[in-house]
Amino acid sequence: MSRHLGHITKSWGILLIGLLLLVAASQLLRFRLDLTEDKRYSLHPATEEVLAQLETPLHVEILLVGDQLPGGMRRLQKSIEETVRTFNAYSSEKITFSYFDPLGLPADDQQEFVVQLADYGINPTNLMVNQNAGQKSQLIFPGILVFNEEFETGALVLKGEEGMSQEQILNQSIENLEFELSNAIRKLSQPSSAAIAMLIGHGEMSEDDGYGLVEALDGDFEIFKVPLEQARTVKDLINFQIIFIQGPRETYTEREVYLLDQYVMRGGNLVILSDGVAVDINQAGGEGTLAMPFENGLENLLFKYGVRINKDLIQDLNFGYFPVMGGNFGNQEQLVPLPWPFYIQASRMQQHPITKGLDVVYMRFVSSLDTVLAQGIRKTPLLFSSDFARILPAPARVAFRDMQEEPNVDQFAARNLPLAYLLEGEFTSLFKNRFIPEEFAQENFKENGSGKVVVIGDGEVFQSQKDPVSGGMLTLGDDPFNQLVFANKLFLRNLSQYLINPEGIIASRNKAFQIRPLNKVKVAQQKSFWQTINVLVPVLILLIAGGLISTWRVRKFSKKTI
Repeated sequence: MSRHLGHITKSWGILLIGLLLLVAASQLLRFRLDLTEDKRYSLHPATEEVLAQLETPLHVEILLVGDQLPGGMRRLQKSIEETVRTFNAYSSEKITFSYFDPLGLPADDQQEFVVQLADYGINPTNLMVNQNAGQKSQLIFPGILVFNEEFETGALVLKGEEGMSQEQILNQSIENLEFELSNAIRKLSQPSSAAIAMLIGHGEMSEDDGYGLVEALDGDFEIFKVPLEQARTVKDLINFQIIFIQGPRETYTEREVYLLDQYVMRGGNLVILSDGVAVDINQAGGEGTLAMPFENGLENLLFKYGVRINKDLIQDLNFGYFPVMGGNFGNQEQLVPLPWPFYIQASRMQQHPITKGLDVVYMRFVSSLDTVLAQGIRKTPLLFSSDFARILPAPARVAFRDMQEEPNVDQFAARNLPLAYLLEGEFTSLFKNRFIPEEFAQENFKENGSGKVVVIGDGEVFQSQKDPVSGGMLTLGDDPFNQLVFANKLFLRNLSQYLINPEGIIASRNKAFQIRPLNKVKVAQQKSFWQTINVLVPVLILLIAGGLISTWRVRKFSKKTI
């Protein structure tokens, strides 16, 4: 009897010591195993690096709250919470979270808080929720606030492309949660010191003098206006992470083109926003005006890199609106927004970290793009027209009176016209096997180099519009006549982050979760069968296992008694 008791005591002692060792090991060794097929609970290495460098604790406020949220919104809400918990597991500092309802604030504070959220891009969404008496409209804020002891930032988490179903938008929003949260944390913990140049001196940024680009990127980057003619060598440019050329109206000289070429050869990132034709919108009244071909001196450079901006204009039936005088109301002139096919709402995107999940980008007077052979260059179209577009070769008529005519859909047969290209790879210099400008030394010339170039056939895509009432500049993407806020600012931010560090946290936008909807027909046909299996089989397995264990114990201990 004493030997049996000692055996039991020894077994329990070993078990207890094993548990204590396991608890101690769990405190010293931190590890996670993600057994999901799509690695749902794993983070991109760039995100892990951001979290490892945290120096202060962070708190996340989840604004997506509500008593009766639909199933999809509850899924997004739960995914935000799970993402924060995953971040906390990888972080060097504690990351906590809580829920906060902006509508729970007093009326005066609520209005001020909603305006503050709009500065972070978090706009309320009207949602229909089911109640006992039917459906009711409910305002939600699908966003997060992230703050430490000193600073605060925020991010919108519900994003999707136009034309997507609700399920697709929710799934894509969940896929992008890692990027949205890690980007917000990066803003707080690692302020960027990257320098960006906006070239001036050739009629660039004529509409807003660069306000749209500065307003969109301020706080993330240092932005400088740079007169290219004053640059003596490429060393004057190489410290800029990105160089933007926005809608030039004057011709670049050969020495300036050489400087831009050598900047790319040395790993620089060049963004060229250029129109293929010149249009004076102020002359579009009456009989209208003509869009005429325009040369800015960059044509040969782009052709060498593999893209050509054509001398034409694209019209699209997925259009925006332009205000025209529609008569008087009393003694007041009335502005009436009318359809304007030259203004394109680009809603078709490439599945690329820059554009994945992006909403509509607004473009005005866009020229088409063609690709040409360029060895070693990978060309990725980022934005596309709709299925109902057409190309008008220059000289093209631009007249307001054409708004009065119903467009002939049969004439809009072009589809998926590329509106922007990303060029990556090993570039060959335009000046290879050519004489370089005399003032530059031949020994400093590079024939090849790995840079990145973005070409968009619209010089105004990153320019802000004016408020028709106050005359002041609006936020980039804000359009008073469509009464919408387009995704131009987010497109610019994603583009800048990718160009500076394509393997950084922007790469986490490549994450994809597979939607696995149930087969509704099979559910209806086999519901009772699977219910029976799920309820009875586990019970039978337990009964059989219990019976076998009981029989084995009886046989074992009965033999010892004999």
